[in-house]
Amino acid sequence: MREVLSIALAKVCKTRIMYGANLSFLQLEKYLSALIGSGLLAHDGDSGYLVTGSGMEFLELYDDYLERSARLGAEVERNKKDRLQLENMCFNNNCKTKDSGVGSGDLK
Repeated sequence: MREVLSIALAKVCKTRIMYGANLSFLQLEKYLSALIGSGLLAHDGDSGYLVTGSGMEFLELYDDYLERSARLGAEVERNKKDRLQLENMCFNNNCKTKDSGVGSGDLK
């Protein structure tokens, strides 16, 4: 969907969308129908397709979503590495918690 909308930022024909988004004709028809039905894409009747204001908003929100997801993914990976390092430090030093008597590798 995003790819189709990105291609249609300037008025384009169906063929250009199909090749640009690497879609079969049947896939293209489904995407165009869904995008037009949701008001994200407009068809001018002459075979031209163009992103609507709602479609532009969708693209902006999608880009923001991708950026936040990438940042969160990186943060999760850092947390995993930190946890492993803490567990390894605890294991290598035979660390035990005083309250529970839990052994190495269990950080609680």
